[in-house]
Order: sequence, then structure tokens, then C-alpha cells
Amino acid sequence: MRTKGVHFHLHNRHAQNVDLTKGSIVKGIIQFALPLFLGQLLQQFYNMADAWVVGNFADNDAFAAVSSGGSLTFLIIGFFNGIAIGGGVIISRYFGAKDDKMVQKAIHANFLFGILASILATVAGLLLIPGLLQLMKTPASVMPHSLVYFRIYFGGVFTVILYNICMSIMRALGDSLRPLYYLILSSLVNVALDLLFVAGFHWGVSGAAMATVLAQGLSVVLCLMRMCREKNETFRLDFRKLHFDRDIMMEVLAQGLPTGIQNAVISVGNIVIQSNINAFGAYAISGQGAYAKIEGFVFLPIMSMSMVLPTFISQNLGAREYGRAKKGAAFGICSGMVLAELIGVIFYVWASYALRFFVDSEEAVKYGIIHSRVVAPFFFLLAFSHCAAGVMRGCGKAFIPMVTMLLFWCGVRIVYVTLAVKAFPVFQTISWAYPLTWSLSSVVFLIALLKLDWQRAFEKT
Repeated sequence: MRTKGVHFHLHNRHAQNVDLTKGSIVKGIIQFALPLFLGQLLQQFYNMADAWVVGNFADNDAFAAVSSGGSLTFLIIGFFNGIAIGGGVIISRYFGAKDDKMVQKAIHANFLFGILASILATVAGLLLIPGLLQLMKTPASVMPHSLVYFRIYFGGVFTVILYNICMSIMRALGDSLRPLYYLILSSLVNVALDLLFVAGFHWGVSGAAMATVLAQGLSVVLCLMRMCREKNETFRLDFRKLHFDRDIMMEVLAQGLPTGIQNAVISVGNIVIQSNINAFGAYAISGQGAYAKIEGFVFLPIMSMSMVLPTFISQNLGAREYGRAKKGAAFGICSGMVLAELIGVIFYVWASYALRFFVDSEEAVKYGIIHSRVVAPFFFLLAFSHCAAGVMRGCGKAFIPMVTMLLFWCGVRIVYVTLAVKAFPVFQTISWAYPLTWSLSSVVFLIALLKLDWQRAFEKT
């Protein structure tokens, strides 16, 4: 099967695995990004439904417990998912170079890493979460709900890790369509279970956590069924071939560890910020949590492009299509910035109405409006940083976004919030941490894109 502008073949490869080294750059990126965008959109609708169920069928403390958990879960899961991103770059590079043997090795190395990461994430989550919740100054009324939620969540966190590993492998091979199908089904199941457990059985945060784990488990089963039944042996997952290959595992870690460290340490900065938000009370937590759910829609074009770019860049650099890689990077970054800013303007105008969808407390809505008015005008900088980081990862230079984001999104944020809130103890002070650090990282990424010969990075490694 052929689609004009993009060739769905590579030797005798399966039609679902898109070769992004041929055809129209714009059409290729859009065609690959569209399922990712729709998947992210669906995920946000699910997140909204999840928050709506908890916000309307549980109390404010329960909603605050679920809302404040993003930085904690990302601290642990983000580390392992970051390494999975690096593994995807390795797979895409060999896919573009048409090296089927190394593609197969990289697939199995990534999945084996996912199994090991699941064990480590479970242990780390169950051991560290109680202490981290204390460090975050979680209010006493919210703490019991948070402990219940995270103990269930991390008890089944292997479903989240393996889901993301499988998605990373599929996207690296140019398949962004099947993950969309699986996400549609698992999201519908998740919402149904939320309604059953939280609204029907009144299980509160424990019901929300169980719904997430069970739905993610379904998506893992679907992924494994697809990967193990793949007609092309090169892309097929065979559990008998899972063994530790030192060379390929070192490649995965070399590319992915910087992103994993970056994700984890940025989460530390966000935890510090969340602890300052928590100090303003449960309504501030709820208002910020409601804002975060809406902000997820801003991330749709950003995340879609930041996921497409590593695959596009690494495939084309593997195929030595340097000019094509540069043009694709420019299109991806610019389109991500424009779309993010358009959504930001809409969000700025309609924030008060959107926030009330999740929380009915005017005090909580007030905090959400304060934050949105500060950060929304600067969403284009957030998009630039994420998309530029995607380009850097795609060419194997994950060290650059790691250092940049650790320096600004963690280090500067912590120093700023620690000092600024003491000098200006108002909620707006916390909000300004984001535009400030987005601006600083954007300057560094712009210099890197203009000055470095990133198109030939693989030749120099």
C-alpha cells in the first residue's frame, strides 16, 4: 500500500512501519504526527474525565491528592521513560540505515530494559513516596489520600513502564497508528472504571488509581499481542531472544540516560515548586491541579512534534539524508511554536471558564487564573525548548538538552523559587518560575541549533 508523499515500505517491511526518509517532508511529518496528536488529545480528554470524576464524586482533599501527584510520578517514571526515548533513537537510526539485524537487537534490548525498569520503579516508588510527600509539605488533610493513591499506583507501575516502552519501540519503527488504537480502547476502559469505582462504588482516590493501573495493563497486553505476532521477523518480539547484549544495551543507555536523568532531576525542581504551592493550602493545590489538566491541551502540538522529531531526525541521519533532516527540524519546531501559542491565547482568554469544569470552589479557581495569566503568553518558548530538545535527541546529542534543562528547569527554578517567594510571598511569584526558565533554555537551544553541526553527529560518534 502506498500513500502519496510517504512510502510505507522499506525492503519488505510491514505497511504500518513508515519510512520517513522518503517523500514530502511536510506530509510525512504530519502523517506521522497526526495519530500521535489524536492519541495525546484522547489522553487529555481522558485526564479531564478522570479529574472531573474525582473532582465531582470525591472531596477537595481527594482531588488535591491526585492533582499534586504529577511531579512525583514523573520523578520515577520519567527517569525510565527517558532511557526508553534513547532506545527509540537507536532503533530509528538502524531502521533508517536498513540494518535489520541491529534493529532486532535494539528492540529486544529495549524491552528487556523495560522489564528491569518496572521492577526498579515499583521498589523505588513504594519506598520513596511517603518521604517525598512529607518533603513536599503535603497538607495533613491531603496526606492520607495521597498515600493510598501512590501505593496502589506504584504497586502496578509496571503497566505504565511497559506501555511506554512498547510505544517507544513502535514509534521508532515509524508506527504511530496502532498506538492510537490501543490508547482509544484503554482510555475508554479507564473512564468507565473511574465512573464505576469512584462515582459508583465511592472508592475515592483508590478507585482512580486502580482504574489507571487496570487500563494501562490492558494497553500492555494489546501491545504485546501485536509485537509478538508481527509478520516481519525483524520487528517481532520473541521472548526467547531476550538476553543481555552488553554492546546494544550500552548504546541504549548512552543515548537514553541523559534524558532519564534530565526527567528525574527536573521533577525534583517541580517538586520544590509543588511544595511551595502546597504551602498556600489545599485550594491552591486544587487550582494548580485544575490548571495542569487544561495545560495538557497546550502540550498536544508540543508533545506530538517532540515525539515525531527524534524519529524523523534519527531515521534521516541514519540514511544520510542531512538536508532533509534539517528541513524537517525547521518545520517541526516552527509549527509546534505556532500551534502552542495559538492555544495559549485561547487559554488566556477562557481560563476562568475552563477551570470551573474541574473545581467548583471560587478560591481554587482564583489560584488557577493567577497562574494561567502569567504563563500562557509564553507557551511558544515552551514549545521551542521541547522541539529543539527532540532534534538534539534525534541526532544523538541528548547530553545537550540534559545539561540545559537541568541547569535552568531544575537549578534556576529551585534557586528562584526558594529566594523569590521569601522576598515576594504571593502566588504569582511561583508562576513566574516557568516563563523565566523557558526563556533561558530557549536561548541555549537556539545557539546549539545554529552553531553545532548536528546533522552529521552520528558520523562523529
